Amino acid sequence: MIKKILVIFSSSFLCVLVLGGLLGYWAAIISCAYVLMTVITICVYKWDKHLAMAKPKQSTRVPERSFHILALVCGWPGALIAQQWFRHKSQKRSFIVVLWLTIFLNISVLGAAYYWQFI
Repeated sequence: MIKKILVIFSSSFLCVLVLGGLLGYWAAIISCAYVLMTVITICVYKWDKHLAMAKPKQSTRVPERSFHILALVCGWPGALIAQQWFRHKSQKRSFIVVLWLTIFLNISVLGAAYYWQFI
């Protein structure tokens, strides 16, 4: 149940962001950045899951820091979606806590930027 909620939350956020960009509520470049970073983040999660599942374990996995940076720079919807789709990085509590902090920070900055455009 929670997995569906996270995917719906992320997808809804992206839809609202794209629709707002198309209607001129904010710059379309913001919507494009979120969509692009979401796609990139999903691809990186998929790649790391592939490396984790490889028979001869490879030592060159994607560092968790990289996942958090991607989430912070507009890729958090992709991180939530990829965690649920690929069942990757969805059990480690410390990772999830930092991910939600990056989501909160990202949404706060986006909200502040939207607010300051009217002042």
